[in-house]
Amino acid sequence: MANVVLEFKASAGDSEPQNRPVLLLGQQANLQQISWSQVKGKLQPAVSKEVWQAALSSLNPNPTDSCPLYLNHATVAALPSRVSRHNSPSSAHFVSRLVRSCLPGGNNRCIVMVCERSEVFASSCAMARAFPIFSRRSTSSRRTEKKHVTVEFVIVGQDSSPLDVGELQCLSNAADGVRLAARIVDTPCNDMNTDHFLDEIKAVGIELGITPVIIRGEELKQRGFGGIYGVGKAAEHPPALAVLSHKPDGATQSIAWVGKGIVYDTGGLSIKGKTTMPGMKRDCGGAAAILGAFKATIKQGFKDNLHAVFCLAENAVGPMATRPDDIHTLYSGKTVEINNTDAEGRLVLADGVVYASKDLSADIILDMATLTGAQGISTGKYHAAVMTNNEQWEVACVRAGRNSGDLAHPLVYCPELHFSEFTSAMADMKNSVADRENAQSSCAGLFIGSHLGFDWPGVWVHVDIASPVHAGERATGFGVALLMALFGQASDDSMLNQVSPLGAATNMSGDQMERDCKRRRLV
Repeated sequence: MANVVLEFKASAGDSEPQNRPVLLLGQQANLQQISWSQVKGKLQPAVSKEVWQAALSSLNPNPTDSCPLYLNHATVAALPSRVSRHNSPSSAHFVSRLVRSCLPGGNNRCIVMVCERSEVFASSCAMARAFPIFSRRSTSSRRTEKKHVTVEFVIVGQDSSPLDVGELQCLSNAADGVRLAARIVDTPCNDMNTDHFLDEIKAVGIELGITPVIIRGEELKQRGFGGIYGVGKAAEHPPALAVLSHKPDGATQSIAWVGKGIVYDTGGLSIKGKTTMPGMKRDCGGAAAILGAFKATIKQGFKDNLHAVFCLAENAVGPMATRPDDIHTLYSGKTVEINNTDAEGRLVLADGVVYASKDLSADIILDMATLTGAQGISTGKYHAAVMTNNEQWEVACVRAGRNSGDLAHPLVYCPELHFSEFTSAMADMKNSVADRENAQSSCAGLFIGSHLGFDWPGVWVHVDIASPVHAGERATGFGVALLMALFGQASDDSMLNQVSPLGAATNMSGDQMERDCKRRRLV
């Protein structure tokens, strides 16, 4: 999969299955809506109309099903006929699974996706997850030729017009963003330390014509970033805060995405065990998703100021490592008594969100992180956990998850009941909860929000993606599609506008509009 080129086309053209193996994919009802003339050019002469119709009739998805049409060269696969209200109508997770398991082999292959127009974006991102880039297998390094997978969408439903060039470009950029994020998360720390992550940020900056702002090493300490510096100071490669800023003419508000980029998490002196430490290369999943989403979003045209803030560090063990009982002063000016060095993500993010507010004047701040193991218990392996100070944005995140395939579900937001878990006799707060059975994921998010202040007037959204960032041993690129959909209304792209759950501001009084329009215009 590492050397696959994924292409989206309005028409993949005709070819015999022996020359170009093909997978036809969709809900059974949608597959039955298309005519034989729409698919025969990709199946004949090996597959006749009668065989095609018999295969469709034999499908019995529960939740999925597939049927070979001709040896291992052509397959038709059916998605679930319906999904529950907390799933994506696109059945995005099943799209990824069926592409992995049913797509025939070969150097030049084709996927025909049959779906409604509203499901195209989520389906394309799901396909991208099926083709990870990173590999260090010796056989793959010797293989120089690229394999090509061409994806054609056949649209059914009310608006069945073919995808235009702009929509296809959006799908391509989104897929590239998903695969970029997954590659960074899959790459081990000996190849993806803070130096290398900064190289990835610089490369995206060069492609977009943006020069990143980088604050690193001892400068972090001098400028008061006690969270990022304290977490990363023991590592060979210094910690860093890096920012990519898109500032178009005519922008009326500023949005900041803040990503946790812990390139490896040993747990620090509160060290993880031998069974829980493997996989901690994935602790940069939030920053990786923000980089992939920022690249794709800016390429599609973004009308407001958008800042991508990366909080990069390796939580290492060494003579310089932060100790339990140490007290750090974070960028907010608040002091934190460390009682668990393995609760490090909230420290770097606290610095990042305050920088977004104080230095970037952001009206809307979203942080994304692989923050807590408890997230998987709270919302499971497929749904990110969302917490926000704004109910409308909570609803919007859930809808954006369904529209994009990157599912999300709310956490409890109740600082007056939960923030007391961080009470310290020595400092403003501790960094880890007193009671680990009291809404761990919510409390972790509240720690970050407390540095903005619970009375901060802007919109703050916290997204914990600890479990959905990977499926088994592979990264998913989770978060890219969610961010692109959630902020789609600020994009010039018609497809992102369509999948975004946010619309124009509702009617308000003049004073309220003046006071609130910048922060809530996307809602």
